[in-house]
Amino acid sequence: MSDSQPLLLRAARGESVERPPVWMMRQAGRYMKIYRDLRDRHPSFRERSENPDLSYEISMQPFTAFQPDGVILFSDILTPLPGMGINFDIVESKGPLIEDPIRNIQQVNDLRALEPKDSMPFVGEVLTRLRETVGNKAAVLGFVGAPWTLAAYVVEGKSSKNYSIIKAMAFQEPELLHKLLNHFANSIATYLRYQIDSGAQVVQMFDSWAGQLSPIDYDTFAAPYQRKVIELVKSTHPETPMILYISGSAGVLERMAQTGVDIVSLDWTVDMADGCNRLPKNVGIQGNVDPGILFGSPDAIRDRILDTVRKAQGRKHILNLGHGILPGTPEENAKVFFETGKNINNLLGKTN
Repeated sequence: MSDSQPLLLRAARGESVERPPVWMMRQAGRYMKIYRDLRDRHPSFRERSENPDLSYEISMQPFTAFQPDGVILFSDILTPLPGMGINFDIVESKGPLIEDPIRNIQQVNDLRALEPKDSMPFVGEVLTRLRETVGNKAAVLGFVGAPWTLAAYVVEGKSSKNYSIIKAMAFQEPELLHKLLNHFANSIATYLRYQIDSGAQVVQMFDSWAGQLSPIDYDTFAAPYQRKVIELVKSTHPETPMILYISGSAGVLERMAQTGVDIVSLDWTVDMADGCNRLPKNVGIQGNVDPGILFGSPDAIRDRILDTVRKAQGRKHILNLGHGILPGTPEENAKVFFETGKNINNLLGKTN
């Protein structure tokens, strides 16, 4: 019976569902006091994400508090890098730092093929435990960074405002960059398969920095490698829904839909009705409530969610934010978001 499957999984597969499922990007994290207290005891991000007991505990915190329809692995898009020979750290308030940024062909040639079960057994352990714990009450979500975004981090060496180093590589040494992107595409596909085999039921690919590319460069350096990851994963796991998210994606929405992904996640800079009109009917939509609205009143939050869901009616839709929930967001407002999403049918009935 399909009803024995989690709501989010059924919706992501395009089945008829009773309401849009709801979860939040970055739902496990700094806005929750219970997380900040744990962070104070374990200040290293890599310890929190790579110790399976801590990662499991953090992944479960929002589920325990709010019962979202999806429970996402607490990890980072850079987590697979050490398994390829690229070391990194994440410094609070500064973000990721790459120990030895990749700038030449020898460094690319020296990269190792990723073997997740050897280099990241903690990821599989956490996903398996999450699946055992939540059963069919929620779908277990895995995620990865897309090749372009991983390359942007490892070439720049850290977060960037203008991506001048990787863009210089793209336009001066495109063969070098393509070789790096291809390595990441193969490794990320392997990593996603491992996540799915370990218990992930829906997976999301974050190409966070692809929105920094012009459409012509997106077609050259981002889309082909997104497509390669999707094709490789679908060749072995065709039933697992895949979501693609890009921050600042208004200029490339139609291109995102052409990658073979099942669901496009919209940021908040696109009106939901416009996004629905621009994407093919067979492609689902996730999003796209402005995370800033969660600093508003409960009525403002409910009104915005109702507007978003109304505009997406008739489409395969997963209710989410248009970006990660922001640090400092009041926990009671996160609760309003989830409760509104789960009670959406009654609220729509009252306002129609």
